[in-house]
Amino acid sequence: MTLVVEDLHAGYGRVPVLHGVSVSVARGDIAALIGPNGAGKSTLLRAATGMVRVSRGAVRMDGRDLTNAPIETIARAGIAHVPEGRRLFPGLSVRDNLRLGGWRARNEDMGTVLELFPRLHERLDQVAGSMSGGEQQMCAIARALMGRPDFLLIDELSLGLAPVIVEEIMARLGQVAAEGTGILLVEQDAGHALEVAQRAYVLENGRITVTGKAAELAADPRVRAAYLGV
Repeated sequence: MTLVVEDLHAGYGRVPVLHGVSVSVARGDIAALIGPNGAGKSTLLRAATGMVRVSRGAVRMDGRDLTNAPIETIARAGIAHVPEGRRLFPGLSVRDNLRLGGWRARNEDMGTVLELFPRLHERLDQVAGSMSGGEQQMCAIARALMGRPDFLLIDELSLGLAPVIVEEIMARLGQVAAEGTGILLVEQDAGHALEVAQRAYVLENGRITVTGKAAELAADPRVRAAYLGV
């Protein structure tokens, strides 16, 4: 099973942002999408999940056309989105945030996500907005996983987090992928993203400029100079 974004054109009103972007990720793999601020990375995830209208191109999951489908239809099809800034329900407990995440799959079993993020087990009855940034990011990912998605789209995982927390969460993503979920990871921290991914894309000015195996991009002089500080 593969999630494919093909020749995607999208933007906001009359302002185009994406110009023929094509990316794909298979179940069980991690694909990293890196690039500068304003390149269109978040717009790509929003277009793939029905939040931004696609003007041309297609979004397909295992051949099923989901282009411009309602958000609920895309979620039910098995695509979950962890937005930039986490977007938890801050006044609700961690337990209730996780329960809301399980609506699509009618899943109330939190055992798997609590095993993945043990810290959340200690915080189940705590108001989500009172946790640290790292714990909130864990909760946002866990909430998305409660829906048992086939594909997980994560926007700016490391934003505002300490490096040690980023490493911990990135390691958990490897476990999620190993259990069969495909992950498309939008990430400013290119170094960490390329370490955990199998495939990677560079998005600049709304266009894919470099693509290939993550290890190849990590060794590419252009990528190293622009995004790895080498």
